[in-house]
This record gives sequence, C-alpha cells and structure tokens, in this order.
Amino acid sequence: MKPARLSPSDVLRVGAAGLRSRPTRVVLSALGIAIGIATMIAVIGISSSSREQLLRQLDRLGTNLLTVSAGQTFFGEQSQLPKAAAGMVGRMDNVRSAAATGSVPDTSVRRTSHIPSAVTGGLSVQAATIPLLSTLEGGVVSGAWLNAATAREPAVVLGAKAAQRLGIAKAGVRVWIGDRWFTVVGVLGPMPLAPEVERSALIGFPAAEKYLGFDGHPTTIYERSDDAAVAAVRAALPRTVNPENPNEVEVSRPSDALEAKAAAAGAFTNLLLGLGAVALLVGGVGVANTMVISVLERRKEIGLRRSLGATRGQVRVQFLAESLLLSAMGGVAGAVLGALATAGYALSRDWPPVVPPWAIGGAVLATLLIGTIAGIYPAMRAARLSPTVALTV
Repeated sequence: MKPARLSPSDVLRVGAAGLRSRPTRVVLSALGIAIGIATMIAVIGISSSSREQLLRQLDRLGTNLLTVSAGQTFFGEQSQLPKAAAGMVGRMDNVRSAAATGSVPDTSVRRTSHIPSAVTGGLSVQAATIPLLSTLEGGVVSGAWLNAATAREPAVVLGAKAAQRLGIAKAGVRVWIGDRWFTVVGVLGPMPLAPEVERSALIGFPAAEKYLGFDGHPTTIYERSDDAAVAAVRAALPRTVNPENPNEVEVSRPSDALEAKAAAAGAFTNLLLGLGAVALLVGGVGVANTMVISVLERRKEIGLRRSLGATRGQVRVQFLAESLLLSAMGGVAGAVLGALATAGYALSRDWPPVVPPWAIGGAVLATLLIGTIAGIYPAMRAARLSPTVALTV
C-alpha cells in the first residue's frame, strides 16, 4: 500500500503541533536565535544610519572645500605662508571664495583677567579675514560676523565650542584676550569641516596686528572651488601660494577626514557583527539541543506514527519542519527587535533610521540555514528509530 503524501500545509501543521507541546523550551530556544539576529541587524542598521547621516552631512557641507597650511622647510623648520597668499588663491580660476585664519601665538581667551593665562581650556585666538564665514558656509547663532569696522576694533567672534567652554551663549559680553577686554560681537554655529575654528576666538586681521602683535602671516587658507575643478585647483594651489617653495605648502580636503571616520566606524561594525554571529551560533546550538531532547522524549509518538504508516522520510520532514519553524520564530522576533533598536538609537541621535533590505534578507537566510543545520541530525535520528523499539521504550 502506497503511503499518503504530506502536503506543505500538513507539514507545517504537524511541525507547529510539536512546538506547541513544549512552549517554554521553544521560547527559550528561539530567544537565542532572536538575540543573534537582533544584534546583527541592529549593528548593520546603526552603522547604515550613521553612514547615511554622514552622507547627508557631506552633501550639505560640500566636498569642494580645500585647506592650505604651511608645511616644513627642507631643513625641517616650520615654514610660513606669504601674507598675500589668500588674495592670490582668491584670484585663481574656478575658485569661488577664499579666506584665511592666522594663529596668534602666546595669547589666550579667558572670561576674566583673574584666570591664569596658562589655563587655556584648549582654546586658541586666531585672526580671521572677513570672507571666512561665507567660505566655510557657516552660520551665526547670536550677534553678527566680523565686518570692515569690527575687524579693526577689539571685537571677537567665538566658535561654537569656544563659546560653550567659556559659558557664553549670546553676544554682548566681554572676554579677556591678551592684556585687554574684547567685546563678543557674535557666536558661531557648528562647523564640522573646520573644527579648529569651532575652538577659536576670532578677531579681524587689523585688530590682531594692532592689539595683539600679530605678524600678519596666515596659518590656514580655506578655499571653495567648483566641484568639477577640485582636483585641478588642488594641484595648482602649492605653486600659487608659494611659487618659490611649493613643497613647503600642504593641501588637504576636510571632507576626507569625515570619510575616514566612516571607514573606521565600518571596521568597528565588523567586530560587532562577529559578536552577533557568535550569538547566532549559540542560538543554533540551543535549537539543535532542543530538537535532540525532543526526539528522546517523543520516541513513543514516533513509534506510533511509524506503526500507523508514516515513512522515515515523513518523520524526517516533520522534525526538520519543527526546527525550521523554531528558528524562523527566533529570526522574525530578532529582526523586529533589531529594527526597533536601530530606529530608537538613530532617532535619539537625530539620524535617519536605515535598515538595509539585504540585512533583513540575510537574517531570513541565516535563520533558515541555522534551522536546517540544527534539525538535520535530530530528524535523521528520529527517522532511524524502529517502531517496535520506540513503542516499547
């Protein structure tokens, strides 16, 4: 007599019935799979959200900003940029704007003259040209930027971090720079592409020369060019800034630092993915253990099914279906938890929550693979049981 065939719906129904008979053990076994999948999806999702935020930030800030700074001479000494360097850069072809800052040495910014000059708080004093704000595409959160009048007077604009460390939220107060008071005429917003400006107190070039003994040599030149001409401008900048010694000029692109930061975060993501894979492996071992114990506990059921005509193949399919269902339950729960963790963390950081579709697809494939591997041995062991032996145990 030819045995009856089990339809896919019959297989699912039989497998689900086997799981319902031991709910506590099923939940604990599925939890191991869920933790592994949730960890991997959360790691991938948070990394993708961070990368998306970075890309949006780069799109907003632009990748066409170049900085020029003084390098070293042939003898290893610190070189200087010419005083007219910013003007020469601004006259180059394809350059939209250029500005400069110059470090004022041995000068600190403090709330009062009673604070020791050695306590700098990591802040610096820099002279700045008027086009600096537009070149960096920055914004003022309080007060105003330097103009032709305030650039000649004891007036200062604070970078975002400088204002925070000095405890100043708005313009109108005074700070002690050098040996005199300067009025804060403006406070800048964040400038991710120019963190050195965020930590600086900025005064005009004429005021720095008049009140602080500044020598007039720029330390850094910022340049915005057309997107298509960035490479050409970058190659021509050293010869333009210092025609006699172009090798003493260093040119960099600040957006490269943000991209390098994303690459470093990717390396850390790979480490966390490894930890998630270990958790998933542990969950798979838990599923296999549950299925082996199930075979031992249900030998009478297996013997009865075999004596009623179930084939070895049908018994194998039943236990393999249970293993796959158990893993799938953990995988679905893990995917949901991972997505929720990604969304919660990303929204708390004002990032766009991103869970790549391939991560969900990979989670599904991983759970099916784990379920198959974990169920093969128990299914084969169940199918090998003799009906008479199973019923007499």
